Amino acid sequence: MLEENNVSPTLVLEVVSQTYGGEYDKKMAAYTELGVLYYVTYNADNNQRDKHEPFEVYRLEKGKYVRQLSEPAWIPEIGLGIGRSQGIHEGWQREWLYWFDEQGNRFPTPEELAEQASIRAEQESIRAEQESLRAQQERQQRELAEQMLQRYRERFGELPE
Repeated sequence: MLEENNVSPTLVLEVVSQTYGGEYDKKMAAYTELGVLYYVTYNADNNQRDKHEPFEVYRLEKGKYVRQLSEPAWIPEIGLGIGRSQGIHEGWQREWLYWFDEQGNRFPTPEELAEQASIRAEQESIRAEQESLRAQQERQQRELAEQMLQRYRERFGELPE
């Protein structure tokens, strides 16, 4: 039974395999009976079994699932959208399911967050190195100016006012 404390899940995600598993009839009917609010199917291989799209989101309305056509599909009850996007996960570049915010912006994966942090750290390191070089150049210019002034004084005495 999917219910927990007599509460049905808000969302069920079925990842469709190459072996038919009743995703579009038996399971959908069972989830309707249980009162699952959102039923999502994802067929990454897109073999177009039963003429279904690779990604479909249904919302339970008056006891029947109604297909939601937007992608990403916004699910206000959980404050997230779900949809597809290209990405890399564990070295695999392909289409994946992701969570989205209300404006349709994809939330980054932990791997992407780590990569972004690494890039920011590298940029900060470069900026710090550039600042250090700039400070070093300023010191060298001051030292050179002081040396030139010292040579002038040794040769001609104090500067006139």
